[in-house]
Amino acid sequence: MKIITSAEDMQKTVLALKRAGKRIGLVPTMGFLHEGHLSLVKLARQQADVVVLSIFVNPTQFGPNEDFSRYPRNFERDRTLCEAAGVDIVFTPTPEAMYPAGYSVYVEENALSKGLCGASRPGHFRGVLTVVAKLFNLTLPDVVVFGQKDAQQARLIQQMARDLNFSITIVLAPIIREADGLAMSSRNTYLSPAERREALGLQQALKTARRLYREGERDARRIIAAMQAGIEQIPSARVDYIAVVDLDMLQPVPQLNTPVLVALAVYIGKTRLIDNLTLPDDSLSNLPE
Repeated sequence: MKIITSAEDMQKTVLALKRAGKRIGLVPTMGFLHEGHLSLVKLARQQADVVVLSIFVNPTQFGPNEDFSRYPRNFERDRTLCEAAGVDIVFTPTPEAMYPAGYSVYVEENALSKGLCGASRPGHFRGVLTVVAKLFNLTLPDVVVFGQKDAQQARLIQQMARDLNFSITIVLAPIIREADGLAMSSRNTYLSPAERREALGLQQALKTARRLYREGERDARRIIAAMQAGIEQIPSARVDYIAVVDLDMLQPVPQLNTPVLVALAVYIGKTRLIDNLTLPDDSLSNLPE
């Protein structure tokens, strides 16, 4: 397994691989890897000859009062996990390599990014799309794997790839959950034992939405109200948003008569967690019955 820190070396390496006819798979991450990330590696391995995993805690996607400085990092642990998972190249650039002095060009989307996490985290998706576009240019992937947990992010990257003519196949992978159903996230490590138990309220809210849908409820306001009522029973919880949106433009829908994304972001204590499922096909959610 190679570890590359230089943007120039990364690009030169993949250019040589592509000249040799190799198919490149990319798994972008911010490190502190867990089984969710490793499931993305497995999918990339199935569709590529060479798997590149990037580790970069991207400063431009964090707001001024967010957790950039304390975001969990453990490169030695990540390297061990990558080796065991069969990653071929770990690309771990510095912020200075990605954003040299005088950097001033950013990628901004003006429709899909306005709601959900984009509404409560201004500038977040500008940072995400910019760094992903740079990673696309530096690693030249044929296929890139993203997880369903960050559903809005994945949809935005699909749109960017289409609109900016990146010739890349984007694969969406199912949410990987802990044994008790909590969606895996590096930020779960912030939770105290009591908060960790209360965090299960997110999946319970999604189960409420799924149960009501299966019972025939199609009014989005009623479904959201029932989810909200459940979250409000959690002592440490504060709702950022609960939304039912269409899968294409991520716009709120009044009725669940077509496929939708049910998404929520909730603070448990000081930790912001997200989760989602799609209806009627909830196969990517891995939500327990």
